[in-house]
Amino acid sequence: EEHKHSDNHAMAFRASDPNYLLVGSDGGLYESFDLGENWRLMSNLPLTQFYKVAVDDAEPFYNVYGGTQDNNTQGGPSRTDNVHGIMNADWSVVLGGDGHQPATEPGNPDIVYAQWQQGNLTRVDRTTGEIVYIKPQPKEDDPVERFNWDAPILVSPHDPKSLYFASQRLWKSNDRGDSWTAISPDLTNNLERIEQPIMGKKQSWDNAWDIYAMSDYSTITNISESPKQPGLIYVGTDDGLIQITENGGDTWRKIPVSKLGAPATAFVNDIKADLHDVNTVYVCLDNHKFGDYRPYFFKSTDKGMNWEKMTENLPDTTLVWRMVQDHVQSNLLFLATEFGIYTSLNGGEEWIRLKDGLPTISFRDLAIQKRENDLVAASFGRGFYILDDYSPLRELSQENLSQEAYVFPVKDAWWYMPRRVLGYGKKGSQGADHFVAPNPEFGATITYHLAQDYRSLEEERKEAEKKLRDKDIEFPGWEKLEQEKLEQKPEVYLIIKNAEGKVVRRIKTSAKKGIHRVAWDLRYPYTGAVRNDNLPKDPSDAPKGYMAPSGNYTATLVKLVDGVSTNLTSPRSFTVKRMRDGALKGSSMDATAAFWRQLEDVNLELGATNMVINETKEQLKLMQIALSRSQSAPGNIDSKLHELNTRLQLMSKQLSGDPLRSEVGEKSKLTIGSRLWVASMGTDDSSYGPTTMHKESLSIAKKQLSALQDELRQIMDKDIPALQQALKEVKAPSVKGGGLR
Repeated sequence: EEHKHSDNHAMAFRASDPNYLLVGSDGGLYESFDLGENWRLMSNLPLTQFYKVAVDDAEPFYNVYGGTQDNNTQGGPSRTDNVHGIMNADWSVVLGGDGHQPATEPGNPDIVYAQWQQGNLTRVDRTTGEIVYIKPQPKEDDPVERFNWDAPILVSPHDPKSLYFASQRLWKSNDRGDSWTAISPDLTNNLERIEQPIMGKKQSWDNAWDIYAMSDYSTITNISESPKQPGLIYVGTDDGLIQITENGGDTWRKIPVSKLGAPATAFVNDIKADLHDVNTVYVCLDNHKFGDYRPYFFKSTDKGMNWEKMTENLPDTTLVWRMVQDHVQSNLLFLATEFGIYTSLNGGEEWIRLKDGLPTISFRDLAIQKRENDLVAASFGRGFYILDDYSPLRELSQENLSQEAYVFPVKDAWWYMPRRVLGYGKKGSQGADHFVAPNPEFGATITYHLAQDYRSLEEERKEAEKKLRDKDIEFPGWEKLEQEKLEQKPEVYLIIKNAEGKVVRRIKTSAKKGIHRVAWDLRYPYTGAVRNDNLPKDPSDAPKGYMAPSGNYTATLVKLVDGVSTNLTSPRSFTVKRMRDGALKGSSMDATAAFWRQLEDVNLELGATNMVINETKEQLKLMQIALSRSQSAPGNIDSKLHELNTRLQLMSKQLSGDPLRSEVGEKSKLTIGSRLWVASMGTDDSSYGPTTMHKESLSIAKKQLSALQDELRQIMDKDIPALQQALKEVKAPSVKGGGLR
């Protein structure tokens, strides 16, 4: 099984091909076409089983680290600066073996702590990839250290160089693990593993034992130090104990989990000191190894003296794994459970399950990246999930939600040019099995709430008729039906304005009741002409305009009902920040943006000119047909039609090139359109700004376009009206644009 994961769990065969194998393992899904000589990994399936998660504070995008079931400790970016997303190649193995709880050093994202099972702790230098083994070792006369399969590590919230790690004792290091001191005695029940009942009774010594392949027993499973009080440390064990010290380990207070109202056998899945209140602590307990899948989540507001169960509306069989608390709003909690993730806005009194694409599977751990306000979740079987910028949850108050509309605070947006590292398209030409996880939407993400649906008269009538069910549905009347037909359907827009108060973009968005998110892609609208033959089927496929510069902006929610617009909210300010400077110093951002605005203006003119020429050529064709049906013989009108058509064809040639040459691939003299394309192509993907060549190209395009427009105006203002009048005089049928007779 070379180049394949060794731990197999499922296998399938193909009756028509004896050399074909399909194998599911801890490493994923593999297939072989030569009876196992060679294997192909299905690399586009996100199936990783993560136990624990840690995040760093790397800039501009933080990294996510996770310990996996038999697939190492892995790390990768939370997002990338390319258009494709996050690829397998963006991730790397930090440490081998079964990965478990990783940790990172605040302020120093180059230091990562990772371990394999039973406490084999290492410190990884991400700049070199070098690994230092730092597992605490007992003194000469100390008993054997028992480390949990998933031994807990904690970086002190008071000193990024200080670490806590645990066996049956709690260890502390003040030098990133170079040296360790045990700061506690055995904090467990110190039960002999081999004497514990298995399958309802104690087993014979002659039974098959494989204790090493399992977790040690009577071990510490969780550590938490209060960020409000150094030395206030909480410890949980796998054999039903909570231990508390308020003096850095000098003395300990033992609390059996049975005192909380949980089974005495419950495993401490998590314990967390409150981030805001020194007296409050939370604990997640788990008794599923004894066939008990009930949720056990408790809260104490007096440092563990008394406890309250906080699982009022959690489903009965939803065991809880981990919890995290928001660092700003103390009552905002998140809970990782066996069947999804829950949030509470009131300190655990009531729980709401997060949905919207989140699968109902086991989530074993949660972490919050405080700078970004991101919730990162480790699932056991579907990889990582990130809820980007959950900060609107902090403002889900009855007061805000009762308003007709509310725009939540808008997170600052990064300004950069997304790279195309695979070429065009989501996966380039890498094939369907190339895995790409989506980035957060590029630009500024605006979250808003509507207290009601904005429905049309027709929608309101149909909604009312649904409630009648088997009852008669009365005819609404001709007048009401006509009102429905004439009514403009209600719409809701987000209006983006710059610091000068000028509208940059209007974004049509959902008019339905509830919370919505929409991303402004930091671009102005596209200024190309709108024609029936170039309208995209999907609005997301519409051509994109030029970038807006970095700076300050506002977002305002506006409703449009029957042609009348009303501001639903006051402007919400946000900042667009430039992420990085280029290697070469070019124009200022303002100068580059000013050139883009010039390109927009010329593109507007070019689109209008092209459209007028094409519409006029079409009109001349119709005039020719009308003339053939007139009461006149061939003569002066025919000549004039031919002359105008020739002039318009030559104008099209100036704009778009020689159709005869392009038909066989021969180059034309540079056109107005190609001059504008050079200026646009040269600056659209860069903030460097226009070069001399780009400026010259735009200048030539503007000059030639202006001269062409002067000639076109002569045709439209004089020649076409004269032709229309001549056709009327010979009683030719009316054509488009001919006006009333």
